[in-house]
Amino acid sequence: MPLVLPDGHPARGAFAEAAGTGGSPPVRVGIVNIMPRLESYEPLLLGPLSRVTRDVEPVFLRLETHAYGSSDHAHLDRFYRTLGAALADGPLDGLILTGAPVEELPFEEVHYWSELVQLLEVARSSIASTLGLCWGGMALGGWLDIPKVLLERKLFGVYENRRLEAEHPLLGAQEDVFRCAHSRHSGVRDVDLERAASEGRVRLLSHSGATGYTMFETPDHRFVMHLGHPEYVAERISFEWDRDRSLGRADVKPPHDFDPAHPATSWSTHREALFESWVRLIARR
Repeated sequence: MPLVLPDGHPARGAFAEAAGTGGSPPVRVGIVNIMPRLESYEPLLLGPLSRVTRDVEPVFLRLETHAYGSSDHAHLDRFYRTLGAALADGPLDGLILTGAPVEELPFEEVHYWSELVQLLEVARSSIASTLGLCWGGMALGGWLDIPKVLLERKLFGVYENRRLEAEHPLLGAQEDVFRCAHSRHSGVRDVDLERAASEGRVRLLSHSGATGYTMFETPDHRFVMHLGHPEYVAERISFEWDRDRSLGRADVKPPHDFDPAHPATSWSTHREALFESWVRLIARR
């Protein structure tokens, strides 16, 4: 379905029209985009959102305590609003919290952490579901007092995960084993997630020996945590490999099960199924 994007947004030609296609009103999805060069990351989310079977209105949100140093500030100022300004136009049905290049820092040392915690408190009480991706998923876990840990070397490449529930609204048409891209220096220990699950704080949705638990959620679906990058396309993995290699990072090895010279998005089935299932979930609540 076409996305409902504001006038002048550079992605309108590819993904959008001025209004929805009729019928139900569009699903309003807030996007807290704290990735570097935020304008170049946007299409990675808009692509799968444009292919769900409901009209979606992305609402780009900014943090007042974040400098957005690598991003285009003209784009930021024109298309991004604070959460309060966005809510003044009506409620949000869902929220996406992206990754961020701060995963090697403790949460409390991230300069916008206090503001983000306040935003997540609003989301927990008034938004049907928040989907956290990579560091965004770890941040949701941090809000739930689930710690993250540094990895000895970057978890990088494409990995298989096994679904843990035969039927679940977020797993939808996922196969029993699905592929997903990962690109992270931090993670969450299995033992910490299993303890949280035993206490009823989270439900565990997918696992592999290489990645640990990739998907988990609060039992009410309000926080959905995905420690991978399902939104990525193959070219993004190739770009990050070239970037990290040029920086000479000894803790970054060639991406697992992925050929940067011949990139292929082998996890597209998972990406499409996840965003379709999540939008269906928030649209009916």
